[in-house]
Amino acid sequence: MRHAVRDWLGKYASDGVVAVGLSGGADSLALTAAAAVEADVVDAYVVDHGLQDGSAEIAARAAATALELGCRSARVLTVRVGTAGGLEAAARQARYAALDHARSGLPVLLGHTLDDQAETVLLGLARGSGGRSIQGMTDYAEPWGRPLLGVRRSVTRQLCADLGLEPWEDPHNSSPEFTRVRLRTEVLPLLEEVLGGGVAPALARTAAQLREDGTALDAIAEELLKSEIDGDGLRLETLATVAPALRRRVIRAWLLAGGAKSLTDSNLRAVEALITDWRGQGGVAVGGSVTGTRLVAARERGRLILGSAHSGPDRGRHHL
Repeated sequence: MRHAVRDWLGKYASDGVVAVGLSGGADSLALTAAAAVEADVVDAYVVDHGLQDGSAEIAARAAATALELGCRSARVLTVRVGTAGGLEAAARQARYAALDHARSGLPVLLGHTLDDQAETVLLGLARGSGGRSIQGMTDYAEPWGRPLLGVRRSVTRQLCADLGLEPWEDPHNSSPEFTRVRLRTEVLPLLEEVLGGGVAPALARTAAQLREDGTALDAIAEELLKSEIDGDGLRLETLATVAPALRRRVIRAWLLAGGAKSLTDSNLRAVEALITDWRGQGGVAVGGSVTGTRLVAARERGRLILGSAHSGPDRGRHHL
């Protein structure tokens, strides 16, 4: 645990000043203990989702433990969880928003372990949305740091036991209504049994390899995007001849830069068809960020252009 945190700090936070997201569970509690020893300054943030009776007391206890472990400060962040996307997604969104608002510019360490990484890869495989979805979590995606992606969940529990710390057991972590819980308690154990063990580390290695490949391809695509930008459009002649993996990466980066959100594989392939399978079809709607409008990618005079279309009564009117 300490080596994992020390290595992460050496790569990403050489000044030794970090925040940590503390739930009170074994993973984040062990991470907080290790960070308090290895980092120069640690500020702990405990998010109280208010979803269970006694959550305020649980959060206060976790904050007190953080101070006992040597953190400079410990704050409880009370959030209101919405309903969009289901309880699990809504709680995650509220949690990350609260941590981002409170962190005062510091990187925030999160207690995701190798086992969490394996679950993330399996979820990505089930979605079937390409290599990016099974690259798993990275050890640093600013401002979120994940030093424990090479550490098993059993190690965090052992550290808590060794230090005499009593983790909080979130009942949601054993509730079968959540897909990730069933992966953890049913699917992964069955895979371990059928395949003879080592499944979680193998999935984590696969994610790491795909991230390396993806990083290299993204860098090449970024250079290609720069060369093909034409004002606010995208020239198509060269894009029509490159490998699909590069072409879709260029399209994705261009759409994101234009304000698109939550792009899916079907979005990218539909926009790609404007280049590779042009039959005079109309524009392709992609998720936008402005309420009441949607972004539309269209082909015009050998270029892709991005505009908006109203989603109200005059929704058919494009502004391209």
